[in-house]
Amino acid sequence: MAAPPQPTPAAAAFRLGFVGAGNLAESIARGVAASGVLPASAIRTAPHRRPERGAAFADLGARILASNAQVVDDSDVIVISVKPQIVKQVLVELKPLLSEEKLLVSIAAGIKMQDLQDWSGQRRIIRVMPNTPSAVGQAASVMCLGETATANDENRVKSLFSAIGKVWTAEEKYFDAVTGLSGSGPAYIFLAIEAMADGGVAAGLPRDLALGLASQTVLGAATMVSQTGKHPGQLKDQVTSPAGTTIAGVHELEKGSFRGTLINAVVAATNRCRELSKN
Repeated sequence: MAAPPQPTPAAAAFRLGFVGAGNLAESIARGVAASGVLPASAIRTAPHRRPERGAAFADLGARILASNAQVVDDSDVIVISVKPQIVKQVLVELKPLLSEEKLLVSIAAGIKMQDLQDWSGQRRIIRVMPNTPSAVGQAASVMCLGETATANDENRVKSLFSAIGKVWTAEEKYFDAVTGLSGSGPAYIFLAIEAMADGGVAAGLPRDLALGLASQTVLGAATMVSQTGKHPGQLKDQVTSPAGTTIAGVHELEKGSFRGTLINAVVAATNRCRELSKN
């Protein structure tokens, strides 16, 4: 059995603070600690309005400090993981404690880099858009760098989010579309799994078997796309035999505008994200 990954000296040298101890913050913290990127003792947060959130971090082995101000003071990398509607309030309150020696990381959906800079007075910022599969170590995260963020900052943040899935770097202009695709996308797939399971039940399968088959089929198909590097259309053609069962099912999906509906869903979510960002 391979030895568990060990934190590198550079990784072990920094302290990671979370301003906001919600489910996504916990997923990141657990992934970071489990992967060995950082020891749990290097992670800190402040008490949450829901006591069980702080308890989750304490169970992990993180330090629970008295306030967000103390978290900022005692951290080198600070993850802003509060709800988007209170990011401004939180950053304005913390602004006197922030300095260019500290790296600010925002995972707040829809909050632009310019606003983060204006509210915090910081230019050393990295914005990250993860998604909910972070809870099972399969996140799709996209990051962009602020004006004075360094290559070392990028590597640190990439190591943190690689602990909960895959990470891409992109320009901020793409972030609304990222939100529409990977941010909202898990909901589209949950609907697809539910519908496939319902189809299995309609065809005579027991509910638990139908749901298990549907979820594993989606997982397997996604893994094939990810690991083979083949275009999904090519993989679809490989399982679609002439006059067979699969092409009959694909025909029904095409009659129902399956692909067009998914395209429209991503575009609609992207447009809604743009509207929210303006507000």
